[in-house]
Amino acid sequence: MEFYNPRYFWLLLLVPIMVGWEIWRDRDRRNSLQFPGFALLNFRRSRVRAWSRFIPLALRSLAVVFLVVALARPQSFSKGEQTTTEGIDIMISLDVSGSMLARDFKPDRIEAAKKIGIQFISGRPSDRMGLVIFAAEAFTMCPLTLDHATLINQFNSVEMGMLEDGTAIGAGLAMAVNRLVHSDAVSRVVILLTDGMNNSGEIAPYTAAEIAKAYGIRVYVVGVGTKGMAPYPVQTPFGVRYQDVEVQIDEPLMREVAQLTGGEYFRATDNKSLEAVYAEIDQLEKSKIHVDEYTHRSEEYWLWALCALLLLAAEVIVRYVGLRVLP
Repeated sequence: MEFYNPRYFWLLLLVPIMVGWEIWRDRDRRNSLQFPGFALLNFRRSRVRAWSRFIPLALRSLAVVFLVVALARPQSFSKGEQTTTEGIDIMISLDVSGSMLARDFKPDRIEAAKKIGIQFISGRPSDRMGLVIFAAEAFTMCPLTLDHATLINQFNSVEMGMLEDGTAIGAGLAMAVNRLVHSDAVSRVVILLTDGMNNSGEIAPYTAAEIAKAYGIRVYVVGVGTKGMAPYPVQTPFGVRYQDVEVQIDEPLMREVAQLTGGEYFRATDNKSLEAVYAEIDQLEKSKIHVDEYTHRSEEYWLWALCALLLLAAEVIVRYVGLRVLP
């Protein structure tokens, strides 16, 4: 509740003045003699009547308080928001080839990509998002959805060996683009994460990028892998061993793919830099949210004014009716 004219509360200072004045007048009346003789005086005045003479004063004081509150115009109000979101549709295309098990990320590239990707998804509740994985072929794990809980579950379920090994970057990009072709979102984006060079699939990465450009879809490419050597898992007669292998990412081609579609190319060399890449993409692709605030106010002064009138009526009844019948 708010008060439209709170300055009227200064009038409450009249209440103690009024009470003090009435008490002083009552004492003056009790000390004066208004009868021709003592025989007419009743010195056995009841205790009830002695205290009841203050009831009209209390009622009048309360009436003044309620009247002042009414003058201050109490108002109840409720606030709300009308939000219009121009959403962004985002498909993440994730490389799940065997090289994503390299340990230059902690615990490895694929797990780091999953964890940081889930953080990115959780930070964009207004956008539809989906997931495509690719190795020697591409597969849609989750189409565009606002049900981010389901999308995150699909992210967590991604494992090595789900697809035949290889790196079909063009197929992974083309599959993600295909999921965005019929979207009517203001902005459509593909985030492509890969750690290698295109060596599988029937669609070249540049051809997939041209398709994306034709449909106005931006592609952000993230090269995942340290610069130089990285420990890769190698199957030996004694089990899996890690061997340092040179990291090879076709960065010139990845830059062309990104620039052709109006996107950007990033290189992530560890967990921290991958988080920074996602944070930069998050800033580049912000949803446009328009918020209209509204406030509904309702006048409540009439209730206080009504109470004041009832209290004044009660004072009159008590003073001129109630007190006359008391002993």
